[in-house]
Amino acid sequence: MPSKLDPQPAAPSPALALPLAEWWPVLVGLLALFVPTFYHLFTGVWRTEEQAHGPIILALSLWLGWRNLPRAVAAPRPAPWGGFTLLLIGLLLHILGGSQEIVSLEIAAFILILGALVLIKFGRPALAVLWFSFFFMLFMIPLPGSLVSMLTMPMKMAVSYVVEHLLYAAGLPIARAGVILQVGQYQLLVADACAGLQTFLTLEALGLFYLNVVRHTSALRNVLLALLIIPISFTANVIRVMVLTLITYHFGDAAGQGFLHGFAGMVLFISALLLILALDSLLQLFVKWKRAGVTP
Repeated sequence: MPSKLDPQPAAPSPALALPLAEWWPVLVGLLALFVPTFYHLFTGVWRTEEQAHGPIILALSLWLGWRNLPRAVAAPRPAPWGGFTLLLIGLLLHILGGSQEIVSLEIAAFILILGALVLIKFGRPALAVLWFSFFFMLFMIPLPGSLVSMLTMPMKMAVSYVVEHLLYAAGLPIARAGVILQVGQYQLLVADACAGLQTFLTLEALGLFYLNVVRHTSALRNVLLALLIIPISFTANVIRVMVLTLITYHFGDAAGQGFLHGFAGMVLFISALLLILALDSLLQLFVKWKRAGVTP
């Protein structure tokens, strides 16, 4: 017989056991549905340069949801009818997307099913608290190829034009034919991943994420910063193409297409974030001047 001094195994707390008993079948179901989906995403479309932002968007969305979860579940008011309707739609999309290999439908099904579970368990108020997390996940969905092709070419032309004129003004021997830049003895094609629609949308997502995290009280500051995200995204694309052009001109084509090409992708997001922070600081000064009644 164990003595009174022997440590006894602690009984599980009912407060912890009940949520586990409620949620483990849901977690098992989600894993069964979406482990194959995310395996195909991580080994397929998310390995391409155009869609490499997918895992980042997913991680940030889940972090935002976890961050707001205590507020969302504070006063649950389940809405089972709306939740089960949304769940049915999500399951149908998942079946259709999986059978036809349409990745956009599978990602949409993931978002709808998570939203349905929130409605079933916690209700509309919880969904209202978590709405931005679900909205942010929409940036994971690849756009139709026809739409991307239609909108990407004018964007690439604009970026190529600006890069050519800036580097020519800086003294580099550069010329342009469409979206092909000739710098020295090298030719560079401004690809979709460098200045395309998906890159633009990724930077828009970064800006919206920043706005959601900082939560400025000034409506004017929020609106101005949201509008300025568009030129910030364009400027960041220009910086990336300029960096790649300079790397290729000074270190050769192998450097431009190798590791440093991926590094230029990091430059894109870092420069976009720095531009957002700089403009936000300027807007903070502007808002202070407006409140103080001082004309800058």
